[in-house]
Amino acid sequence: MSKPVVKQIVLASRPTGLPTAENFRLEEVPMRPLPHGGLLLRVLYLSLDPYMRGRMDDRKSYARSVAIGEAMAGESVCEVLESDRPGYAPGDIVLAHTGWRTHAAWDGPAPRKLDPKRAPITTGLGVLGMPGFTAYAGLYLIGRPKAGETVVVAAASGPVGSLVGQFAKLAGAKAVGIAGGTDKCRYVVDDLRFDACLDHRAPDLPEKLAAACPKGIDVYFENVGGAVWQAVLPLLNTFARVPVCGLISQYSAAGAASGPNLLPATMREILTKSLTLRGFINYEFAAEHFAEFLKTVGAGIADGRIRYREDVTDGLENAPAAFIGLLQGKNFGKALVRVSG
Repeated sequence: MSKPVVKQIVLASRPTGLPTAENFRLEEVPMRPLPHGGLLLRVLYLSLDPYMRGRMDDRKSYARSVAIGEAMAGESVCEVLESDRPGYAPGDIVLAHTGWRTHAAWDGPAPRKLDPKRAPITTGLGVLGMPGFTAYAGLYLIGRPKAGETVVVAAASGPVGSLVGQFAKLAGAKAVGIAGGTDKCRYVVDDLRFDACLDHRAPDLPEKLAAACPKGIDVYFENVGGAVWQAVLPLLNTFARVPVCGLISQYSAAGAASGPNLLPATMREILTKSLTLRGFINYEFAAEHFAEFLKTVGAGIADGRIRYREDVTDGLENAPAAFIGLLQGKNFGKALVRVSG
């Protein structure tokens, strides 16, 4: 088989604030040979996720930074073209952290196989993948909602927040979402069946949130930070739980933070209300809980109790613009790039 030319998008420079197109570069490189005990993969779909913004910075975090000139990090759905690994054959569909490229020579850990007959392969990057498990682990293992409690989640129309609210409803709790714009809020209530959804752009968000949560907030699933956290903080009940999944409003911040310093108020509320704030990375829980997540959520999708939405951009060359849009809240659903199909 002739080896394809690999197109890849590399980090051309480190951004200051919101990334721009100049921070990325499209390159063509030769395909590496089939690794011993490895796979040659063709990328079908690439996942775009907020965590990638942090990987563009040169600072210590839970994962290493992308080097200048290195392909952007990311997970993808791939077709196996060639295999030198037992249990994998050409035509198999797998998940692998290939980065932003059209093809990859894979010699890493055994990739997870996807069965196109059981669910659309794109769900492996969304509702049945990392975002879905993030929602599952954060809400059930840290938030621990009880029947009759109130759960609030920001970025409620996104791949994580949309599931948090649906899981809350399945647990018998009230689900209140916060999203960007009328269309997203309508989707959250009408399609995802939350009890309420508020526009984070509304100047009177604190008052509207208080009205939507007359009994206070028992679980707040943090995806955003900033002004949303400012509105949530006074409404947290005694013993409220706050799984901290993301802070997308701060990922591209440059310079001193605008607005009030919330640290003193946050620490006071943690103390006086016995709050639990727990940051987490989903893989902390994967070994013990991922199989049950797949079983539970797969069944929920099959019987209609769990719904999801995808936002697909065509062409690897359009990944940077789609990613920048994601950081600005322009996506509507799980952000994917159709690389080939």
